[in-house]
Amino acid sequence: MDLHLKNLFDRFQEQFGSGPGLGPGSGTCLMKVEGISSNFIKPLFKASAALYRTEPWRRLRPGHLFGIRVGKESDWSGKKQPFPCSQFIGGDGGDIGFYMFRSENDAKKMTGSRETIKVPNVELLRVTYEIEKLMFPSNRKMIKSLSLEASGNDRFPVIDVTRCTSSGELQFRNPTLEELKFVYAFMRAISLVHPLLQADKEGGSNWTRLIRFDPFIETVDIQWPPEMAKGHELVAVTISHPPGQAYEEKTSSTASSTPTKYAEPPDDATFMDIRVNSNSSSRSCAMCEKEVHGEQSLSCGRCRAVVYCTSLCQKQHWKESHKSMCGLYKAMMEREEELVMKIFMFPCLADQPCKWLESLGIHQKGMWRRKCNCYSHCPFGLLPVKGGLWDSWGGLDEEEYPGDLPFRNQLRDGISSPILLSGWSEYYNLRSLPLSSPVADILSHPLTVYYILTALSINSKNLLLKGKEVILHYLGPEGEMDWMPAFAEISHLLNGLGNIQIVMVGPEVPTSLSGTTSGISSRVRVNLVRGVYQEEATYLPSPHVIVALNCALDRYSNWGGALDLIKAIGVPAFFTEQSEILCANAKQVLRGAGLHITHPVAPNPFRSPVKNHNSSTNLPSYSNGFVLGVNT
Repeated sequence: MDLHLKNLFDRFQEQFGSGPGLGPGSGTCLMKVEGISSNFIKPLFKASAALYRTEPWRRLRPGHLFGIRVGKESDWSGKKQPFPCSQFIGGDGGDIGFYMFRSENDAKKMTGSRETIKVPNVELLRVTYEIEKLMFPSNRKMIKSLSLEASGNDRFPVIDVTRCTSSGELQFRNPTLEELKFVYAFMRAISLVHPLLQADKEGGSNWTRLIRFDPFIETVDIQWPPEMAKGHELVAVTISHPPGQAYEEKTSSTASSTPTKYAEPPDDATFMDIRVNSNSSSRSCAMCEKEVHGEQSLSCGRCRAVVYCTSLCQKQHWKESHKSMCGLYKAMMEREEELVMKIFMFPCLADQPCKWLESLGIHQKGMWRRKCNCYSHCPFGLLPVKGGLWDSWGGLDEEEYPGDLPFRNQLRDGISSPILLSGWSEYYNLRSLPLSSPVADILSHPLTVYYILTALSINSKNLLLKGKEVILHYLGPEGEMDWMPAFAEISHLLNGLGNIQIVMVGPEVPTSLSGTTSGISSRVRVNLVRGVYQEEATYLPSPHVIVALNCALDRYSNWGGALDLIKAIGVPAFFTEQSEILCANAKQVLRGAGLHITHPVAPNPFRSPVKNHNSSTNLPSYSNGFVLGVNT
């Protein structure tokens, strides 16, 4: 009897829900929406399935409200956003889905501590993920006839618009085409950005399970399916948490442009002479580029990011350019604490690379010779090699660098498969490396490549899990051509499944190495090709993914042709930059080339923990610090 009651209760919960939410779907069917077609419905279900795979309910609760802005106000009926506020339900039990509200005030009225409150005359749009066998026949028939994509194993979205009457009853209607279009844009955007939410470690309370997140705002470009596009193929979608976070939007913004994130400082600027406490031998003035030493340098009193030789240069720079950038720099400096990797027990500041390397006993040794300028006379890829792995890692103790050995006891259900890593702590633990080992500074390159292939590029990940080969075009290699022993670690992470062919293409490849293949392991091989990408790509095997690390997109004219080619072939491409300001410049370059950022700028979990020296600013800068992607 107990088992029978349990089964009955479980089925009741599946069908009618519990906890927060307004119950299961109402029986509305998208096939009944006026003017809809199958080509309109299929992308909705595909976007819904993609969102479901990101599992937002693991961290998000109804109390986490999100602001939404899709395109311009004038794009929508009534010249306003249809549902500018959203919440996820089901994280604490009950129906899994998300609700979208006409305003933040409506969302707050309906969000109780333990359940959704029925507020008279408040209308909201619901997307609930229902088990197929419990859905209404009309929806099951639609799913079967259109071969719609499932969310998870056996769930599908049911979309309706709900209003509570004054008597407490719920009324339902089908959403309009415009409302469905808005939902599609939200699902695509929130799938990309909600994983970027950072927990507020200091702001949470001990008596609640609700995770508090740092204020967040991000804009991504979403491509409309052909059935939804009306003049614009792309739309800028801004997601913020809490909803009050806002960009200062310039009047020239278009549907596909990103609003300006930071407001300019007030005109009545007062200048403070903030002395820079620096151990570096010299800095350069941001205005006149004059070399200044130690405590002679000044810093902007607002952002504390920019270095000057005198207050005269500081005031002149404010008038000419810094005024428009100070707010951005200030926000970047405030986020520096988030970027510091506190787990490591070696010095993580390399203002003077030679002295940093000397302090670790690895200066002018092995692969570390590319970490300072002492061997700049030697072409990339041609550093003299003495012997084995111990020499390559600069004579570090054996327990301080990864050996040429497989990972032990890394099986899934008794089957070998690529090891999926979340960050340095997990990697160091798996390799039993002490946190005093500096190898992360060099391993950042190969592990960033591996992270892109197994975490960011879904197609590449699926190919590897099926044991197939992934072809990766690696643009602009330099010092990494001398780091092949480090790239061999990728083979061990594959854990006996899949192969990777890395084709490194760039003008710095030595003529003597161009056309050569290095089988650095049984599962990873590297081809070297000298030349610019757009001229050599025709002769290369077609890629599954393209990467460019520390690419400085805004600094080299050769990127123009390469970006045109990336746009033409439509292959996922990922770029890393060392700092947020370089990322901001990179976004402008990519948009200028007609490329649209589909993986927003995010800190790279495999960035180097070593902060780089920047001669004219104090902005945090780390090798492979941030990653962004296009065509993903």
